[in-house]
Amino acid sequence: MIEVDAVIIGGGIVGASAALFLGKAGRRVVLLERDFCGSHSSGVNYGGVRRQGRPLSQLPLSQRAHAIWAQLPQLIGIDGEYQRSGHLKLARSQDDLRALQNYEISSQGFDLDLQVLDRSQLRQRFPWVGEVAVGASYCPDDGHANPRLVSPAFARAARVHGVQVHEQCAVTAVEHDGQRFRVRTQTGLELQAPWLLNCAGAWAGHLAAQFGEPVPMHSGHPAMLVTEPLPLVMDASTGVEGGGIYARQVARGNCVLGGGQGFALDDARARPGQSAVLEILRQAVELYPFLEGAQAIRTWSGTEGYLPDRQPVIGHSRTQPGLLHAFGFAGAGFQIGPAVGQALTEIICSGASTTSLDAFSITRFHSISVA
Repeated sequence: MIEVDAVIIGGGIVGASAALFLGKAGRRVVLLERDFCGSHSSGVNYGGVRRQGRPLSQLPLSQRAHAIWAQLPQLIGIDGEYQRSGHLKLARSQDDLRALQNYEISSQGFDLDLQVLDRSQLRQRFPWVGEVAVGASYCPDDGHANPRLVSPAFARAARVHGVQVHEQCAVTAVEHDGQRFRVRTQTGLELQAPWLLNCAGAWAGHLAAQFGEPVPMHSGHPAMLVTEPLPLVMDASTGVEGGGIYARQVARGNCVLGGGQGFALDDARARPGQSAVLEILRQAVELYPFLEGAQAIRTWSGTEGYLPDRQPVIGHSRTQPGLLHAFGFAGAGFQIGPAVGQALTEIICSGASTTSLDAFSITRFHSISVA
């Protein structure tokens, strides 16, 4: 039996960030990942690093994460292809444009520096956008990064700071003996710790339910594709008001696009599906005409956890002291993840997060009947 200060279940960007910050704080930490760190939603997502468009309740954490991302090379040893390209949210109707204008007003005070553009301003600044867009909102300091590089790098950096990282190490049993958690794994590892962090992504609901906190979470499978390298055209990461698709172009010229939902092959694997890919391509040609005729060279999907209000669960368990939850980010955890890891570290080291987590309490599901 190995005794540590905290056991973290889930090696995505949230769990790995918590491990890194706890390691830097001198805590003895074990990070358990059933596959490879960053191999699920944290590593297969679009790579958007945006604050724009988030619910207002998330913006304090998102702003905190924005500052952490600025220090990425010092923190994890690589730049992760992170660039503050700006984030352009497109409107395809006047109603969508009004929604962007309303968000700009309501988000004032969070230093997003949003710039709402009408049709002529949009064409002047971003001539590569299709005529279907009637306007947009631009956040100049948002951007994008490569999740396949960034997410595993958080776990590697945690290891440098003394964290024991165990990959391909599925958890088989978790219990609490009244003083500490006891965790057993398929590899025969046995751990005990006063703190347990539930950062298991789309599978975190199982652990929450074990401690009497079932949540109505379901899995989603984002459809993604990447094109062949093309001449550099897109100078901002993009999304669309009301949903649809999102797209960005990397330094090598490849365009990464996503939108819609794929399907699960099993509990751990997913595919985008032909209909979702065709719909991405259809919308892409309308919104980004320069993509017409471009070859898609790879498609993929992953598994994400969605709660009914599309808000994550972050913070204390209501039933078990020492249990902290951080899951249900609905495909929007990549940017905010490092700040969540830092907030969980503050709870363990100082007793409370300096950024309020009240909006993300698991107690909001108390009155919901879970089938």
